[in-house]
Amino acid sequence: MSDNTTLTDVIMPQLAESLVSATIGKWLKQPGDPIEQYEPICELITDKVNAELPATVDGTMAELLAEEGQTVSVGEIIARIAVAGAAPAAPAAAAPPQAGGSSASAASGTAPQAHSAAARPSAPAPAVDAAAPMRSRYSPAVQSLAAEHGINLAAVPGTGLGGRITRKDVLAFLTSGAAAQPAATAPPAAAPPQAAAPIQPPVQVAQPEREELQPVRHSGLHLSESPKIPTIEVERGRDGMSEYLIDVTPIRNTIATRMRQSVSEIPHAWTMIEVDVTNLVVLRNKLKDEFKRKEGINLTYLAFLMKAVVSAIKDYPIMNSVWAVDKIIVKRDINISLAVGTEDSVMTPVIQKADQKNIAGLAREIDELALKTREGKLRLDDMQGGTFTVNNTGSFGSILSYPIINYPQAAILTFESIVKKPVVINDMIAVRSMANICLSLDHRILDGVISGRFLQRVKDNVEGYTPDTKLY
Repeated sequence: MSDNTTLTDVIMPQLAESLVSATIGKWLKQPGDPIEQYEPICELITDKVNAELPATVDGTMAELLAEEGQTVSVGEIIARIAVAGAAPAAPAAAAPPQAGGSSASAASGTAPQAHSAAARPSAPAPAVDAAAPMRSRYSPAVQSLAAEHGINLAAVPGTGLGGRITRKDVLAFLTSGAAAQPAATAPPAAAPPQAAAPIQPPVQVAQPEREELQPVRHSGLHLSESPKIPTIEVERGRDGMSEYLIDVTPIRNTIATRMRQSVSEIPHAWTMIEVDVTNLVVLRNKLKDEFKRKEGINLTYLAFLMKAVVSAIKDYPIMNSVWAVDKIIVKRDINISLAVGTEDSVMTPVIQKADQKNIAGLAREIDELALKTREGKLRLDDMQGGTFTVNNTGSFGSILSYPIINYPQAAILTFESIVKKPVVINDMIAVRSMANICLSLDHRILDGVISGRFLQRVKDNVEGYTPDTKLY
């Protein structure tokens, strides 16, 4: 190391008041690698969310003081960065990252431009676009999907952190039909390390055609997305047996603890009601195309259901409460926890003060939180303060479910798949779009009468939608 080079300590940050340690999931930089300010250097795993730790200086990775998989206490040094021709910089912990992503200034894309060329390290820059430092870093899921469909990842636009290509980017590229174009039209770039030989991509079927082929059923959210498949890390089998060993991550351990706590401490009861959503289906079909053009997101059934639930909670505020041994605490703010499934877990990000939002606002919140969850960009603030949980189990075809309460809340509601059925109306048979709504409740707080009335109010609100209902 030259005389004008200084070492900057990278400190384990405190991601939240309740967290005293975090686990090094993966080092994204190795000794000798050049580093730009705000570029992620490692992945941190906590018992709530995963986060990427960004660098606060330009330089070169000097040494790693913590190993992958090691749990490090807050304030300990985990690495050192060599900075050329600069005074000693503040520790990296001075700007803790937002969970699941880089700092706010990195997200804005303006802070890196504030550095002069003289502040850059003397080490050679990586052979990628400077505006997208993570462009050529592919996850195993992305590589596998690209190899399966013969996609050149160099032609896929990346929307992830630092231009990183996500699985959703590959699926969108595949759906657009761009993958079927000749490979010569793609810009030259190195192929992914583990890409297999190109395979003839399958013929893509447009979504409207799928709906015409299946007019009887509709599964609600994410109908056009491929199902998420868990990633299994294979270590080795024991005694020659066909076994897979999967490490229990901090997030999975937290899920297991909370589920066990919920089932053991809360006396669960559940009830179900059938709802006629024919008018809702007509309303959504009428508005979804215009809403897509105006807002750029899909208008889902879940937004309408959530509005109906929030309105019902206003009428029955005891549903928005928690058990406190010698008293019941009723929450004034209605903060709806949204259950979102990822490849290896279920997260419950929170829509704060959902009672103050209209249907369009709820749709935007749902889309944003679902996207952040699946891309691993949730912040700790996104996970806190929930008072009632809503889950769309109908998105994967379920017609009846018994959900476990999101501890310590008093209830959880699931919206099942929409199915066309023959229904008797005024002694005549009619074909209607029907769906089940299931409610699990804490029987210490809620009884059958109040829960039944609440569920009936949700039903009335859902069936009360008309073609004249406004989104804004």
